[in-house]
Amino acid sequence: MSDSFFIDSNILIYAVCENSIKCDIARQLLIDKANHIMISSQVINEFVAVLIKKNLLFLEDIFAYADGFMEIFDFVLITKKNIKIAMNIKKRYKFSYWDSLIVASALENDCSILYTEDMQDGQIIEGRLKVVNPFGG
Repeated sequence: MSDSFFIDSNILIYAVCENSIKCDIARQLLIDKANHIMISSQVINEFVAVLIKKNLLFLEDIFAYADGFMEIFDFVLITKKNIKIAMNIKKRYKFSYWDSLIVASALENDCSILYTEDMQDGQIIEGRLKVVNPFGG
């Protein structure tokens, strides 16, 4: 198994929000795993969209964080192949389409762990990707 970890947008969102236990956990995860973290164009777009929609930070700060995450972590684009894998994941596991696309990106990039709070903690997908909820599932 790979030692790369895929990070869902919710982890990044918690990491930039202050005064929360989830914030501390998310930040520590990003620090501890920084050299092995992978994110996708979808993750960054979700991060930006949620922060803007919920008016959680100033626009300049949102964009600065997004830019920083893209520079610090391994960044992958959503491809036609990812979309096709996501459609199969959606059918097989009954995840939302957007979660299926996150899973597809993690699988396609040989990640061993997907950090998210949106799926079942401990679930193994396709026999090689473990879902981990860092907030205690």
